[in-house]
Amino acid sequence: MRIAGLIQDSIVDGPGLRFVVFTQGCEMCCNGCHNPETQDFSGGTQTPVGEIISRMLGNPLTDGLTLSGGEPFMQAAECAKLAAAAKENGLSVWVYSGFTYEELTAKAQTDQAVKELLLLADVLVDGPFVSAQRTLSLKWRGSRNQRVLDVQASLTAGDAVEIA
Repeated sequence: MRIAGLIQDSIVDGPGLRFVVFTQGCEMCCNGCHNPETQDFSGGTQTPVGEIISRMLGNPLTDGLTLSGGEPFMQAAECAKLAAAAKENGLSVWVYSGFTYEELTAKAQTDQAVKELLLLADVLVDGPFVSAQRTLSLKWRGSRNQRVLDVQASLTAGDAVEIA
């Protein structure tokens, strides 16, 4: 898996102490991106998924896994393996994506890895960062167009269900 970095014990990427994986590679290249160094698909480092899982599970105080980027859904198969390990160990899974929930559910119709990652996610912070809608007042997101979605409730309802 190609990653830009890892953070142990983040308190800003979802509730509680979170293990954050910053995936490497994003084709969206949003103007004003918070992590522009993660956009280059050849950047970062190649890291075995098993090594990332070991690090994630190495801290008994970790509450959850957050997948950020770059764009996690561009490495959906690897991210789904991380999410599965997190869920098996009682951790919540948050995913930040520049794609909207509607775009991802459409992709999931033909891409099994995208479907698996969506099925494993508890929360999706969706949508591209839009600098004209930048805000510091909304929890867990950078621009007003982004939504914090309860993925499981959304999948059940057949429509996006916001939680924040």
